[in-house]
Amino acid sequence: MPKNKKESCVLCGRDIKDINVIEGKDGFVCSDCVHIANDHFIETEKDKEKEKQANIKVEKPSKIKSMLDKYVIGQDDAKKILSVAVYNHYKRITTIVDNKKNKNIKNAAKENSKKDLGDFDNFEVEIEKSNVLLIGPTGSGKTLLARTLARFLDVPFAIADATTVTEAGYVGDDVENILLRLIQNADGDISLAEKGIVYIDEIDKIARKSESTSITRDVSGEGVQQALLKIIEGTVASVPPHGGRKHPHQSNININTSNILFICGGAFIDIEKSIAERSQQKGLGFAAIVSNMENLDYANLMKRVTTEDLVKFGLIPELVGRLPVVASLNELDEEAMMLVLTEPKNALLKQYKKLFEYDKIDLDITENALRLIVKKSIEQKTGARGLRSLLEIIMLDIMYECPDKKDISSYIIDEDYVSEKLAMPKIENK
Repeated sequence: MPKNKKESCVLCGRDIKDINVIEGKDGFVCSDCVHIANDHFIETEKDKEKEKQANIKVEKPSKIKSMLDKYVIGQDDAKKILSVAVYNHYKRITTIVDNKKNKNIKNAAKENSKKDLGDFDNFEVEIEKSNVLLIGPTGSGKTLLARTLARFLDVPFAIADATTVTEAGYVGDDVENILLRLIQNADGDISLAEKGIVYIDEIDKIARKSESTSITRDVSGEGVQQALLKIIEGTVASVPPHGGRKHPHQSNININTSNILFICGGAFIDIEKSIAERSQQKGLGFAAIVSNMENLDYANLMKRVTTEDLVKFGLIPELVGRLPVVASLNELDEEAMMLVLTEPKNALLKQYKKLFEYDKIDLDITENALRLIVKKSIEQKTGARGLRSLLEIIMLDIMYECPDKKDISSYIIDEDYVSEKLAMPKIENK
């Protein structure tokens, strides 16, 4: 050992006798200091990652829509509305003046007796949050739009089903459990979760049964709407750390929902009839549209949906007021469904091709076979959501057998095979 090398830890100074040390060129470091240093570096890296994630990149609406076009087929109007809403929301978050600075301005204004209240009010303009309501048939892309937005913005995302939530005090989930999923998806980082996106599906299923106030409890309807009001508008919510019901003897997680973007979605079945009736009664010139209630022009009518229509359907006015941005999605036709199968970056056909590539098998499905799958999905009224389940039925035997057949390098699924699996007649040649 060199004479100038101290026989003690260079960090804590303890004698190296009777402790574990790491010897370096000029001295020793004890095991305890090594662990402390390791923890320090881990926490430093975590802080850097959190800081990186907290800096949300605000993209222009045109770029957001362009990105959505790569993953979601059609629905141009809805994508445009959503792109603007998301841009404004995150622009609002990233440009909010520091609270401390605001407080100092207020204090200075209060101390200045020469300024009247009107002058004080002009110091700052508070931009309110604009949550979004998506209306469209099952499988039209509501959830996909919300999920794709969150992925593109790189913010935490959570999906909740409104029908699983009940009013406080009744069997079911509290509304705060919706926020717990967001916190979990942010890996427990509250500040990051407070900039996330929550998608609440089936919001139309908690509509109250009539426009008049009921004297009986509607624990999964109007009561839930009332419970959702505060967290959607913005409040400091108290969330049970392990889910379930809150009780007084547990330590809850506090999360501010003021900057969380809430996107609610629902099918709102037959609301177009209400819009048509209202339009006809007010003489707005839609006689051609409403003359046959069984064959309404859904796309045109949904562009005219108002607060009045949503309240008549069963949403309480307070909740509608907290969802100021409304976008409607149209039912996908056959050609759009064909594109859903083949065109987006994560198209279903591309996913299955990739799965087969892992087994070094080239998969191909003929156009007529794909059209049969689309026709079956339209027949079942499941929209694009039903395509995957149909493909799973078709692919099951092939995916089960192919890994064992080393001599197979390609597989073509034709119309005959699909027709047999789905019990459907083949497409007639025109």
